[in-house]
Amino acid sequence: MKKFLFFALLCTVACGRQSDTPVYLDPTADIEDRVEDALSRMTLDEKIAAIHAQSTFSLPGVKKLGIPELWTSDGPHGVRPEVPWNDWGNPGWNNDSCVAFPALTCLAATWNKEVAGLYGKALGEEARFREKDVILGPGVNMYRSPLCGRNFEYMGEDPYLAGKMAVPYIKGLQSNGVAACVKHYACNNEERHRHKTDVELSERALREIYLPAFEMAVKEGGAWSMMASYNLFRGTHCCHNGYLINDILKGEWGFDGVVMSDWAGCHDTEEAVLGGLDVEFGTKVGKKMPAGESVYDIYYLARPYKEGILSGKFSEEGLDDKVRRVLRLTFKTAMNLDKPFGSMCTPEHLSVARKVAQEGIVLLKNDGDVLPVKKGGKISVVGENAYKKMCIGGGSSMLKPVYEMSPLEGILEKAALENMEVVYSRGYVGDTTTTQDGISSFQKLADDRSKEELIAEAVENSRDADYVIYVGGLNKSLYQDCENRDRLEYGLPYDQDELISALAKVNKNMTVVIISGNAVAMPWIDEVPSVLLGWYGGSEAGRAIADVLFGDVNPSGRLPFTFPVKLEDNPAHYNGKTFPTRGKNHYDEGIFLGYRWHEKMDIKPLFAFGHGLSYTSFEYGDVTLSSKMIRNGKISIGVPVTNVGKVAGSEVVQVYVHDCEASVEMPQKQLKGFDKVYLEPGETKTVSIELGPDAFRFFDEETMTWKTEPGDFEILIGSASDNILKTVTVAL
Repeated sequence: MKKFLFFALLCTVACGRQSDTPVYLDPTADIEDRVEDALSRMTLDEKIAAIHAQSTFSLPGVKKLGIPELWTSDGPHGVRPEVPWNDWGNPGWNNDSCVAFPALTCLAATWNKEVAGLYGKALGEEARFREKDVILGPGVNMYRSPLCGRNFEYMGEDPYLAGKMAVPYIKGLQSNGVAACVKHYACNNEERHRHKTDVELSERALREIYLPAFEMAVKEGGAWSMMASYNLFRGTHCCHNGYLINDILKGEWGFDGVVMSDWAGCHDTEEAVLGGLDVEFGTKVGKKMPAGESVYDIYYLARPYKEGILSGKFSEEGLDDKVRRVLRLTFKTAMNLDKPFGSMCTPEHLSVARKVAQEGIVLLKNDGDVLPVKKGGKISVVGENAYKKMCIGGGSSMLKPVYEMSPLEGILEKAALENMEVVYSRGYVGDTTTTQDGISSFQKLADDRSKEELIAEAVENSRDADYVIYVGGLNKSLYQDCENRDRLEYGLPYDQDELISALAKVNKNMTVVIISGNAVAMPWIDEVPSVLLGWYGGSEAGRAIADVLFGDVNPSGRLPFTFPVKLEDNPAHYNGKTFPTRGKNHYDEGIFLGYRWHEKMDIKPLFAFGHGLSYTSFEYGDVTLSSKMIRNGKISIGVPVTNVGKVAGSEVVQVYVHDCEASVEMPQKQLKGFDKVYLEPGETKTVSIELGPDAFRFFDEETMTWKTEPGDFEILIGSASDNILKTVTVAL
């Protein structure tokens, strides 16, 4: 309601001013006319104020014109709890809980664009209700190393998958008048030294691997804002990087939105001004200001910028471009009369959270059809992650959920319906911290028992159980899945490998559920028959995991990144490379990231990109093509898929392309299309996928342009990158 009052003030100001110029501040006028009119009425001080923070999360607006403050909030998995004006503490609100949606790795694992749209729309409704104008997400940086602490906020190792899943998320979010702020532009692939890491990589790798998801977010998703990353790129911080921001983002892609700094990512006035940064947030000034003045006044894009304009060092025209972008964003969000009112913590939003979590869960292994759990008998549940809440933690993406259903609670709920006995054993003790920024999960995690005592209890409780369900993995503590830190090891922490092996020795009817946003080593993989990847599932995590374990939902998630057997199999760690890197970081693997690398080097992964099992089976029929020739860079593919099992389920049809005659080195295959299809037992549907010109090109570093060469291309169709079922050859 408060923002509608600004429109009354706006009309009062406009109508009371004598001018021959049309008053385009009328909210029904064209946005570009409103932008120019507002800009013409602003003083230099008002323009400067518009492009830097006035608080931890807001811009000031222009009071005399009735232009309200612009409020941002951390995402990308939910609306962050409120913080005080100038810090990151807890102001003690009791009405800032939210629905916690699954982490973006889980969303990417759904391989379902429709579900991504539902996710974005529900998140946007919650943000709208909380009067947030910009959600800081989604994250689309590439998964380069399994040790990167922020991988759980991103969408995997493949730029096509990440981009195609981000686009509907962005559209759904922005349909509520809430801007997406796509992050972190670009090459943010490690956390520990993120302010010092200087990425060096080939132009081809930049264009083919690290930028396409951002480009899709702009050109297909219509993103209204973008966040520049902390790291340097070719010697210049990304928040000041004119090549990335001015030349590519604003120039080649035609981006007309706001480029904002990551919090404390701006380091220099001249570089920021000339490098294309539009808005500065979070700079740590570290100075005590005179009475009546604010630290925000001496931000790099504040007083120093104004002084540079007055001295003639900088032009006011450059400032005007930045202000136009902020005004444009404000008119689309805070002053958007067509935006809905929003809603918060509704059954519909919780249903979306549960559906995303269900569809993202990946069944990695299921020898002997251990899953789904057969009804009746005793279940031994083991592991701290069965009980531990995961939304409090992880850094900036931490949430204050209206509730968080744990895996243990979900299993107990299902077991009660089937009159099954459940016994729980802690198994191991990890990080017992239960608060972040003053927000608590209200759990008691302290346990003084020794490792030997914990293992002995778990083994004894599991020996005569009909089923053992181990729930472990990582958590959102520092040095695990957490912003600002990277993992210290590829293996599971807290001696979990020893515990899993001990359980496997006494009961072979065992499922390991991994809670994680990252790949992990599994030295015990041959000892256990069943492995499920549960991700960080948000408010409905426990119910979603139980739905899959008990067979109420057929798992349909597919891996958005490769699981290497050992860390050294990953290109960021291959041949003794160090990670994380302080200083120059050479991406010597070039375009060969993830599955591209494993196939180039003939390194068998633990689990391949795109891998995921089902409780049913599918068969692919003969492929049909619109033509044997690729004309105008396009070709349509039809693939009949039949559910030949006994239960309904969803299959993800994946289409890869191999260039048979390229003049440059190419990957063995690259994902260029996918679709998810739901089938009843015995049902057949034809999946139709169109490949466009982007599927057949590469970036030519000699001409600095995209290039498509005539010749033969193989179209590879399958259910995973290592499970190609159909191959057809076409000519361009």
